[in-house]
Amino acid sequence: MADIKDNKLTRELTSRTVQERPQQWSQPELLPEPDKQPGFNYRWIRVSTMNNADPRNLSAKLREGWEPVAIEEQPKFRLLADPQSRFKDNIEVGGLLLCKTPTEFVEQRNSHFSQVTQAQADAVDNSFMRQSDARMPLFQERKSSSSFGKGT
Repeated sequence: MADIKDNKLTRELTSRTVQERPQQWSQPELLPEPDKQPGFNYRWIRVSTMNNADPRNLSAKLREGWEPVAIEEQPKFRLLADPQSRFKDNIEVGGLLLCKTPTEFVEQRNSHFSQVTQAQADAVDNSFMRQSDARMPLFQERKSSSSFGKGT
């Protein structure tokens, strides 16, 4: 009786739906997209290039607030993870380590760099306008337009 139950269980595991191939070919992803948890942003961070470790890049990203994702959080990456990796409990694929950070950090970083960019643009504008002469004034127009066909 036990043999029949075992046989039935193995048949259920090897059903046709499990063995079916995809209906249409698609190019495989080089870096698969992780299953995202709400409140976190994910990013692949370089830890080595051509088998040469890049501790400076990794250290900078860790100080910025990125933290490596544990393999338990993303079980679909178990087969993709590099067995020779220095990060045994994390996900490294081709010299890139999957990391995450809270969304608030990303928003704060984006805000910071927007302010830096705006300050630099203002400095360039001020320097440019300093060279203006009343006889031949300089003007700045920050609009761009495009037209198609004949204008009337």
